[in-house]
Amino acid sequence: MTGFLVRRLGGLLLALLALSVLVFLTLEFLPGDVAQILLGTEVRDDTLAALRTAFGLDRPAWDRYLGWIAGFATGDLGTSRTYGVPVAKLIADRVAVSLPLAGMAFVIAVVLAFPLGLLAASRRGRAGDYAVMGFSQLGLALPNFWLGLLLILSFAIALPWARAGGFPGWGNGVGAALGALVLPAVTLALGEAAILARILRAALLETLGEDYIRTARAKGLSPRAVLFGHALRNGMMPVLTILGLQLGYLVAGAVVVESVFTLPGLGQLLVQSIFQRDFAVTKSVVMLFAGFVVAINALVDIAYHLVDPRAGRG
Repeated sequence: MTGFLVRRLGGLLLALLALSVLVFLTLEFLPGDVAQILLGTEVRDDTLAALRTAFGLDRPAWDRYLGWIAGFATGDLGTSRTYGVPVAKLIADRVAVSLPLAGMAFVIAVVLAFPLGLLAASRRGRAGDYAVMGFSQLGLALPNFWLGLLLILSFAIALPWARAGGFPGWGNGVGAALGALVLPAVTLALGEAAILARILRAALLETLGEDYIRTARAKGLSPRAVLFGHALRNGMMPVLTILGLQLGYLVAGAVVVESVFTLPGLGQLLVQSIFQRDFAVTKSVVMLFAGFVVAINALVDIAYHLVDPRAGRG
């Protein structure tokens, strides 16, 4: 097990290093001069040169890359050109919105999907199965932005039970802050719950057709014992993959939902920094997203190692 963890950690670090090079080069070769864009075309040459020096744009690309990586490793992400504050503080403020939102959506998706997937698998070809499949089709068909608008119309305007948008901040109370995240979290969760329920159903049905399941039934085990004691554990492998992908998506892919509900999260910050060419922010946010997704994938591999009884322990 120790050797496996060491290999996964090494792979994680190499992946992050490769991603950092890709992110830096992508932004490095974007057309246009950042200093020129910020100051306009009528600026004097000495003013333009001074701004390039202030931003470090007069340094070689490799030197700027090494400085960025060293700062990233120590928590010094530079200063935002747009907001004039440290990038680390800017990201920390937005993480306080995006992570709770992703966590709430993930919990809602799992709480919905597992009972629905188990119900569909245990009632194959019956009314419960058809109802779950109908829900999953609806969840997959509705775009996030449209679902978010429907929830706002239903539960913030017609029935004023929740906020229509915005975020009051954690300083105004945990209840108020979580209340502002309920509708966005549900919006994110329903589509993911639909996918997860379908995957869980398919995995369980495949497992329930195995020889050892028929043997367990022949020994007189109840359908419940067979489903929970044998099929669920061995059917979890594809589900773990989807869970990892979904958690990464919920953190890194909530840009549209944050826009619909005007939430000051990381997705909104990334879009704003790209339009404003605030590349110090852009690089750091993209690397944060990438690091989160890579780390989640590594945790999924470790979970495979623990859940799959056939996995080696070396």
